[in-house]
Amino acid sequence: MKKMIFALLMLVAGYTVQAQTGNAVNWTFTAKKTGDKTYELHMKATIASKYHLYAQKNIEDVSAATISFTKNPLLTFQGSVKEVGKLISKYEDIWKAKVNYFENSVDFVQVVKSKVAIPVTVKGTVNYMVCNEKQCLPPKDVPFEVKLN
Repeated sequence: MKKMIFALLMLVAGYTVQAQTGNAVNWTFTAKKTGDKTYELHMKATIASKYHLYAQKNIEDVSAATISFTKNPLLTFQGSVKEVGKLISKYEDIWKAKVNYFENSVDFVQVVKSKVAIPVTVKGTVNYMVCNEKQCLPPKDVPFEVKLN
């Protein structure tokens, strides 16, 4: 009986921890027209309090944020993905190195040009990892689709 109660308590505790950490980052994906067939694709991360999201450029051991786009012959991507937010560079004991990350929010921005004047959809995936002072959550993939009008 004690084993059954303990197992039930562990199951409930596991769901509680998952619920508290499962949404450490909320993502929004939008496009803003900036010129003739030219758009800024915004991939904005809102990061939960006490967590930080690792930047694209980091040491090898850190699961840095990566954004990949599905090939589309109707689109060209201009330059690399830029990070708009307050970049923090800090030595962390766990990595034994200086790492780069964002707290609160970061907006990843990619300039995209369409080769046609009709609506086109940009598809891709954001892969990222977040940590707090006690733990790191496993890297996560978030697929996205944004229509360019």
